[in-house]
Amino acid sequence: MANTRIRTAALGATAAAALFALTACSSSGTTTASSTASSASAASSSDAGSASASASAAITGKLTVFAAASLKKTFTQFGKEFEAAHPGTTVTFNFGGSDTLAASIVSGAPADVFASASTATMTTVTKANDNAAAPVNFARNSLEIAVVPGNPKGITTLQQLSSSSVKVALCAKTVPCGAAAVKALAAAKVTVTPVTYEQDVTSALTKVELKEVDAALVYRTDVQGAKGKVLGVDFAAAQQAVTSYPIAPLAHSSNSAAAQAFTAFVLSAPAQQELSAAGFQAP
Repeated sequence: MANTRIRTAALGATAAAALFALTACSSSGTTTASSTASSASAASSSDAGSASASASAAITGKLTVFAAASLKKTFTQFGKEFEAAHPGTTVTFNFGGSDTLAASIVSGAPADVFASASTATMTTVTKANDNAAAPVNFARNSLEIAVVPGNPKGITTLQQLSSSSVKVALCAKTVPCGAAAVKALAAAKVTVTPVTYEQDVTSALTKVELKEVDAALVYRTDVQGAKGKVLGVDFAAAQQAVTSYPIAPLAHSSNSAAAQAFTAFVLSAPAQQELSAAGFQAP
């Protein structure tokens, strides 16, 4: 409510002058209240307009997310939750090695969001100015040795992977899980000659699940997600090669509103809790 200014009559003023002052005061108060009511009406109209504009800007349409292979299980669930929260949206994923995804984005592949398993592969995109906002780390991950159920080779240390009697799968060195493996092996001063280099962590894990190899260096989240199809063996040097996961909406997105909303969703507290439950570490 607006403050009403009371005009007091000067000492010695006549009764008529005092009455005039009171009348002026009443008139001033009425004018201010009327002005306030008009302002409130205008504000209400403005709020209604804003609400209408917000409704017209509702998140809908198709959204394509390029994401690291190690995010497949968690992000697939995120896609379902995002669609439920925003009726009219359809989320499509392209999962793979982060280096391959980054190269595709730079080459013009249609995508709205990029979630990488390393800052290095995200840098490929940012250097090409293909990101619409600065990348933000949303999770971290570390390596484990995935072995065949029952661990028939009795693998308990990273050093055992150097034995010629142990068949090992590693990710390609250009892939984040491969780069992390190189770093961890160097920290432990262990040399491993793998029987295969795989293009993403899922492929390396599958080699163990199919018993085509005895062990593979993969992310601990992949071991957890395999639900007993492989066993995980921790090793100290894994802490020397922890991987950060950045996410960013892309500059050439055909649905920038949805891209920004999905990025915000991944960074939200509920999504962070789901990532933690899947074995990811806080960013």
